[in-house]
Amino acid sequence: MNVGLGLPIGEPDSLLTWARRAEAGPFTTLGLLDRIVYDNPEPLATLAAIAGATSRVRVMTEVLVAPLRQTALLAKETATLDRISGGRFTLGVGVGVREDDFRAAGVEYRRRGRRLDEQMATLRRVWSGEPYGDGIGPIGPAPARQGGPEVLFGGFVPATADRIARWGDGFLGSMFSPEEMGRFFRTVERSWQVAGRAGRPRLVAQANAALGPEPVVQEARRAISAYYDFVDYTDKIVQRMLTTPEAIRRSVTGFTDAGADEVMLYCWSSDMDQIDRIADTVP
Repeated sequence: MNVGLGLPIGEPDSLLTWARRAEAGPFTTLGLLDRIVYDNPEPLATLAAIAGATSRVRVMTEVLVAPLRQTALLAKETATLDRISGGRFTLGVGVGVREDDFRAAGVEYRRRGRRLDEQMATLRRVWSGEPYGDGIGPIGPAPARQGGPEVLFGGFVPATADRIARWGDGFLGSMFSPEEMGRFFRTVERSWQVAGRAGRPRLVAQANAALGPEPVVQEARRAISAYYDFVDYTDKIVQRMLTTPEAIRRSVTGFTDAGADEVMLYCWSSDMDQIDRIADTVP
């Protein structure tokens, strides 16, 4: 059973210590979210530092809002991170849903899905060593993983399954119950088969978690509420956060039974003792 940790964003200067301590435990992956108009560290730069501070654990964006970024630079950054991490990088990627991020980046919000599809075609080409475009040569370095880093798409709509089948290696789902996640897993698998892809997609589930005394749980609730204050179902997200060992075990088991290859538990409190508490719940 593979269980990873999503890293808290409240205290960036503690993240390397988080990473080293988590790697000493049972965790398989360390993840970091992405925003522009928010008080969070930039994920690719931070994960590069984390990759340098660790040797075993994978590093992952969950998820990087690719349409906010210039494509050639994104190709170079992600290939570099995959290379210096020894192939331990997973690019979790999505279209994004916060309009203020797009206004800050000067990118058209309504065209973000089409832009992501165009970016993926370019990224795959660049990662394979082909020229960037007419009259423009290849962009290095070559990633450690042939063809580019592992790519997982996040999202909640049928277009996500289509993108996975065309461009991706698998799916990263969040804010679903195990039952809901299982249904979308099957949708992803069907799209994969229809596209004639060999093997099977990698399936990853994410759930929010906070373990510890009441102040730790309350800190996490405030943090997740602030992060999702742009939607009208914030209370539901807060209520679904896993706050007991029993709830975490039940959720991990449920996601695994639904077909998840890995379960990411995203920490919203900066209390580092959560690492050991959550580690004790991992079967």
